[in-house]
Amino acid sequence: MTMTEHVAAEHADTVVVGSGFGGSVAAYRLAEAGRSVVLLERGQPYPPGSFPRSPSEMGRAFWDPSAGLYGMFDVWSFKGCDSVVSSGLGGGSLIYANVLLRKDERWFVNEGLDGGHEPWPVTRDDLDPYYDRVEEMMGATPYPLDRAPFDDSPKTHAMQDAAAELGLNWALPPLAVGFAPERGAAPGVSLPIVDPGYGNLHGGGRRTCRLCGECDIGCNEGSKNSLDHNYLSAAAFHGADLRTSHEVKAIRPRPRGGYEVDYVHHDPERRAGKKPPVRTITCDRLILGAGTYGTTFLLLKSRTAFPGLSPALGSRFCGNGDLLTFLLKARDRNRVRPLDASRGPVITSAIRLPDELDGHPGAGRGAYIQDGGYPAFVDWMVQPFDLGDQIDRAVKFLWNRFTEFFSGAPDTNLSKELADLIGDGALSVSSLPLLGMGRDTADGRLALKDGRLAADWTVETSAAHFERLRTTMQGIADVLGAEYADNPAWFRKRVVTVHPLGGAPMGRHPVEGVCDAFGEVFGFPGLYIADGAAMPGPVGPNPSLTIAAMADRMATRILEGMSRPADTGAEPVTGTGSPGGAVGGKAYGTDSGAPTGTGGTSPEASSGRTSLSFTEEMKGFVSWGATDPRAGELDEGRERFSFRLTITADDVDRFLAEPEHTARAEGWVDAAGQGGRRPVQRGWFNLFAPGGAEERRLMKYRLHFADDRGRPRTLIGHKNVLHGPPTRIWPDTSTLYVHLLDGHADEEAVEEAAKGAVPEGAVVLGAGVLHIQLTDFARQLTTFRTAGPGGPAALVSFGRFFAGELWEVYGPDLD
Repeated sequence: MTMTEHVAAEHADTVVVGSGFGGSVAAYRLAEAGRSVVLLERGQPYPPGSFPRSPSEMGRAFWDPSAGLYGMFDVWSFKGCDSVVSSGLGGGSLIYANVLLRKDERWFVNEGLDGGHEPWPVTRDDLDPYYDRVEEMMGATPYPLDRAPFDDSPKTHAMQDAAAELGLNWALPPLAVGFAPERGAAPGVSLPIVDPGYGNLHGGGRRTCRLCGECDIGCNEGSKNSLDHNYLSAAAFHGADLRTSHEVKAIRPRPRGGYEVDYVHHDPERRAGKKPPVRTITCDRLILGAGTYGTTFLLLKSRTAFPGLSPALGSRFCGNGDLLTFLLKARDRNRVRPLDASRGPVITSAIRLPDELDGHPGAGRGAYIQDGGYPAFVDWMVQPFDLGDQIDRAVKFLWNRFTEFFSGAPDTNLSKELADLIGDGALSVSSLPLLGMGRDTADGRLALKDGRLAADWTVETSAAHFERLRTTMQGIADVLGAEYADNPAWFRKRVVTVHPLGGAPMGRHPVEGVCDAFGEVFGFPGLYIADGAAMPGPVGPNPSLTIAAMADRMATRILEGMSRPADTGAEPVTGTGSPGGAVGGKAYGTDSGAPTGTGGTSPEASSGRTSLSFTEEMKGFVSWGATDPRAGELDEGRERFSFRLTITADDVDRFLAEPEHTARAEGWVDAAGQGGRRPVQRGWFNLFAPGGAEERRLMKYRLHFADDRGRPRTLIGHKNVLHGPPTRIWPDTSTLYVHLLDGHADEEAVEEAAKGAVPEGAVVLGAGVLHIQLTDFARQLTTFRTAGPGGPAALVSFGRFFAGELWEVYGPDLD
């Protein structure tokens, strides 16, 4: 066999690389929908009780297979920063500090960096439904400071006092920690946690937080809601094949579509120096979730296999503004002020520094400061301040890093050196680590250098951000009567980041980004990026929640493209409701011969006919109690409302020939007044249906769904396409007038509403107006898909029909 030949022993619908916040979410969503999923994770599983604690165990808790190390902590050193990431089933969730903060709404910015980039081609509105889903799955809850014994938390109260004195915003952020045995129960220490319905892949029991401050070195109680306890357990329950100690080495497209993935299976018992064999798996869809370094490194190594890959590969690298400092020897009226950083979770509270974008001129770029604990993997940074006999070891370590940096050949994997460095010291009860993060400048670049991953990034362009953090932290130290200390790496303007981002950023087009706003790589259908590498700039707060929400949004888009019953991006529906239900006492029957909305391959397509589908997203406002859409859109009590629909014509020829041009609509609607995002149980769409006048057409929508209490609801809506100047084409075809009705309504209700009347006998719950945004319309144009014979011809026929109808309505009067 030649070096270029690869033998594939197996095939899967989807291969997911990595089990962090992107890979775990994607694996669960696709497995839940019935797809075959193989997840490859290079690290090992860590059930509660298996995380290292002794000095000898910690010495081997690092990732460097060439040195026989297969532990969790993977530590890298680059130009301008050192970085700590994780290797293990659950990825970064094994060692992160549990914080689940949303990216601030105004921080989705246009910065004009590098020639006019728009770093965030998504908005807070785009992500909010997915933030909701992830928070629910992760059990997000703030630290219960108002309940004993959790109220005995000196560092939390100290941060609150300092924020009040400095006039800063302080809050208890949502944490992925089990403080109570189950949802709705009272919090308590070391109580047995009730497993969810999908069980726990590790087996054994978990207990609520015992306030030990060990979150960052792995929670041996199982209190921490790391990804192995939720998304990965649920993925396994739904049939996902989770393979640990499987490290991906290379990827490439298959000639006939799909991808090939080369990997090795690490065996700690394998004889030293003997390399594991390379195996290959093929897939229709490949999702990269190996983290910022892993995903970018894999794409850079495999770049020759992907001709035409975006020149943005490697760009927009940053550390999310991370900065670690220390408060030492706090005193209050000449007495020791206990801060007790080791009591509680690692992070309990956060201080938010405002941004100029928040309406604070001159404030600079926004940031967060959070209290910290004593994770063992940062002992090397704090020992020089607390243990005099360790100074020589730390200085020697830093000097070696310093000389290697200037030698031009830095060792980008510090795992063995750091393992040798760690000692058994601890900070005093009157000291506290502070963790800063925020909107630094994403102008770094990742590249290959002699086969290794290298980063070109410095603090210089983010100097104002870091100086603001340091000044504020010094202010906190003054309030608490403490000494302030930078971490030892700062003397040569280096930072330590646990939040590396970028390298394969999303963008609006291939020049701007490697992937689109849904993570799909430009030019390579079915290849997705689902981790921090896709972030086009700093998130600001802790990025884990945003990465997970992006992955959930990506999975929804993938599933919508499959046209399957569970592919709506919503919770599975156990029934279709009552199609013949009543609206305000008036019985409406089911339309004979109408699309059923069941998804899957249609009978027409299977009999040689061609189907066509596209996805549409609309957003706007409704007011509950309003009956006039225009009034509902403007009412002071209005509420945001949106939907995303996949419109499918199972037989294009029939769709174009029939007068009503009826297609089925699948997807979801989102309204807080109806319980958030709700799946469409059955849906109908009509394109350019007769509007009662020769020069009037209607685009009609009828969506059956149920609210969060199971009560049947109907959205009816119409776009009024009426003769006028061509300048009316965009506003007419992008504006939908909607009513929300009690019960499941039939076609007659839509017709009555289109005439400007309230549907007879209907109970109208609300009304409003939705619009297609230009950015959403641009995305919509990329979603057209065909299935069956004659796909290109079907697209042409559809285009001619659409343009012809617009000409009929808006063209000049030739009489």
